[in-house]
Amino acid sequence: MVDADQTFVIVGGGLAGAKAAETLRAEGFTGRVILICDERDHPYERPPLSKGYLLGKEERDSVFVHQPAWYAQNDIELHLGQTVDAVDRAARTVRFGEDGTVVRYDKLLLATGAEPRRLDIPGTDLAGVHHLRRLAHAERLKGVLAALGRDNGHIVIAGAGWIGLEVAAAAREYGAEVTVVEPEPTPLHGVLGPELGELFGELHREHGVRFHFGARLTEIVGQDGMVLAARTDDGEEHLAHDVLAAIGAAPRTGLAEAAGLEIARREHGGGVLVDEQLRTSDPDIYAAGDVASFPHALFGARLRVEHWANALNGGPAAARAMLGRDLTYDRVPYFFSDQYDLGMEYSGWAPPGAYDEVVVRGDAHKREFIAFWMKDHRVLAGMNVNVWDVTEQIQRLIRTGAQVDTEALADPHVPLQSLGA
Repeated sequence: MVDADQTFVIVGGGLAGAKAAETLRAEGFTGRVILICDERDHPYERPPLSKGYLLGKEERDSVFVHQPAWYAQNDIELHLGQTVDAVDRAARTVRFGEDGTVVRYDKLLLATGAEPRRLDIPGTDLAGVHHLRRLAHAERLKGVLAALGRDNGHIVIAGAGWIGLEVAAAAREYGAEVTVVEPEPTPLHGVLGPELGELFGELHREHGVRFHFGARLTEIVGQDGMVLAARTDDGEEHLAHDVLAAIGAAPRTGLAEAAGLEIARREHGGGVLVDEQLRTSDPDIYAAGDVASFPHALFGARLRVEHWANALNGGPAAARAMLGRDLTYDRVPYFFSDQYDLGMEYSGWAPPGAYDEVVVRGDAHKREFIAFWMKDHRVLAGMNVNVWDVTEQIQRLIRTGAQVDTEALADPHVPLQSLGA
């Protein structure tokens, strides 16, 4: 039974934490809601950091989940720039801030997110080495790209994943010279596989990006604290005035580990282990967003999903579970990307080795198509490129798990909604 005497604490001021706080109030919870953020900015959404805001097409204020006044209006106790350094499960307390404030919780949500992986090579202490995860990172990088564009400067990007490619596109739009270093043979190799990863390689080459595949950075060379070049393990050296490390993100599990909560295995993405209700190994503690590893019945696997939609949906799901609602968190993973004139959406989960065929519907050369990753004639994932308003239909094919005729699936004249019925 939830009542006004209870206190719910949320650790993490990203989208998942902010949406969880919003949902608690929307669902009628009248107790204390305490939201603790280690950043000084109000909770914000991360996609604009590598898209519209980085490109200067969106204002800074557009990234925030709520207007600053919303928190006080909804009686959310918001603590900005405060780090939680301990969870005492026996006492059901959290300790945070420089003064060691201790608050007791009835339910606790960990929405601590992820942090960018660091390059473990010489030269990362130079002034021109960047990461992109936080609003402050985007603000700094925005100025850097604009300056590189004015001065015909060069940026080397380590990693051809989504962040690396989106920043590469932004850098080219500013006029900067771009080299992307990637150990795999194509961009997005681990997500899209070789079948479609090369399509993104062609897109970026057309816009002047240089790729160096099959290599890793081994050293960033500098002088007087500034970057001069980046070296790779095959002996190449690339001129660089700045370097971006875009080599993935690691779940921020330190607080959960110190509290003795169960952590998922590496093959399951790491992260805090939760059940289908996003409940951890402690029944009074939940986890959502980038940090949570949850079982997904549809795919028969445990997933840790770092994308926007998982935070958007996972935070509210955890809030409802904290209120005692009966639910199963099984949203189909979804993300989107914008690069130059290419817009795409991806639904599902189809890691390398999970699928046996990729079916393309439309014209991949014109970059106007839908791709389906298949296993035994069943759709595991779908990506629509410059084709819109089909996400619901793609996700229905994934959810039903029905066998689909691949020739009909590839034929744009056959309505998607008629397949897998």
